[in-house]
Formats: sequence, C-alpha cells, structure tokens
Amino acid sequence: MKCLDAEKLDELPGLRLEENDTFSFRCHPEVSCFNLCCRNLNLFLYPYDALRLKQRLGISSDAFIDQYSDIVLRPSEFFPEVLLRMSENEAKTCPFLTDEGCSVYADRPDACRTFPVEQGLLYDSDTRKTERIHFFRPPDFCQGKHEKKTWTIKTWISDQEAEMHNSMTARWAEVRRLFQHDPWGGQGPYSQRGKMAFMAAYNTDRFREFVFESSFLKRYRVKSAILKKAEKDDTDLLKFGFEWIKLFLWGIRSEYLKLNR
Repeated sequence: MKCLDAEKLDELPGLRLEENDTFSFRCHPEVSCFNLCCRNLNLFLYPYDALRLKQRLGISSDAFIDQYSDIVLRPSEFFPEVLLRMSENEAKTCPFLTDEGCSVYADRPDACRTFPVEQGLLYDSDTRKTERIHFFRPPDFCQGKHEKKTWTIKTWISDQEAEMHNSMTARWAEVRRLFQHDPWGGQGPYSQRGKMAFMAAYNTDRFREFVFESSFLKRYRVKSAILKKAEKDDTDLLKFGFEWIKLFLWGIRSEYLKLNR
C-alpha cells in the first residue's frame, strides 16, 4: 500500500471501486489459473505481514528476515522495502505454496489477502487527512474475474478477514509517507538510526528487548496502559513501534509517548 497524493490518482492502473460498487471474482481449485498468481512475485511484505508470518512459522523475527525476505533500497527512496523471497526453483514460486494451495493461508500477507483488489491511502495535503481507496486489478491471466460471485469492498474485506491487515498496513503507509524526505541527515537508512527504525517496524523481537531491557523507559515517557499492552501483545508492540519511529526521526509526539527532558 502506498500513500498517494490526489493529483496522481488518475495515473493509477485498475478500476477504482467506490463503497457500493461491485466486482465479480471467485478463486477455487477448478479455475485453470489456480496458484499461477503465487509465482515470480514482487510481493511487498508490510510490518504486520512479517509479524503474522513469523508467528505462524514459530520462528524469531531475525530468522524470518534472514530466511524469507529480500531487503531492497530503491533509488531516491529513504527506507528499504521488504519483499517475500521466492523459492529457488524454475517457477520462482512462493515459499509457502503447496500442491493444495497456500500453506499459511490464515496468516497470508495483506496483498494476497486482498487480491484481486489493491488498496492505497489517499492523502489530502490541505486537511492532512487520509482515506483508503481501492482498485480492482486482476492480472490478465486471472480466470476468477469471470466467475459470477459478486462483491463490494465491504463484503470482500469481511469474507477475507482482511480488516486487521488493511488497518495495520494503512498505519504503516502513513509512516512510509514521511520517508518521502530524507530523515537521516546524509547518514542513510543503513546508519545506526536507520537500523533502529527498521527494527521497530520489522523486528518485533529485537524491539521488545530494546523497549523493556534497555534504558528506553528512562528516556521516554509512556502511558502505563499502552506499555502493558505492548508488553503482552506483538500487534500492540508494532503499533507502538510506528509511533516511536515518528517521534525518533521527526519529533512527532503522540498522546502517550514523549521524550523525557
């Protein structure tokens, strides 16, 4: 998901879907293209995707990053993208693809979960508010778009149990928007500050140690209720990490997180 300026909206591919618009789609093993969309992908992993997958696999954040992700810094970007590493076979299949389908289906990434719908975040520079927008964008080979089952955005998100993923991805898109400008002071995203920001977004295990086992709580004031949630739940810790990145890099304070003076 990207945070988009309104003037660039017409440049985007796909059919934009308003709240009550309908689209036809159904994916099942009988369609001829079944599993073709799980091959040779540039599949972006957002922080909540990485969190859910490492929990599903029962491995550490470090292990997940090392084994399943490719970290790419694109020209003119100021924060790396994390992509799912495809298998080293001829078809470059998703590492979680089996003959029966997706082996991590209940915890599949946001892009897979919402497919063939793509979502973005529309940013209004005047009001500084954002709204979610959606596009119907199946690939040319997709046969599921010819099925008779119809959906609205609301019914599709409900059916795919995508609301939490969508919400967490939207939170991250708002943070990513801030990286349109260089926050590193010339040191780059692989500097110490850059590594710490990446840790807060993608390495919840390390970030938990940083918050609760270092001098973090001497340097920052955190509301106790928020801290208790973050200590017990990885999702709440990730939300906290997003807020900390904004404070750490841009000085943007939240109502529950402030720097001690």
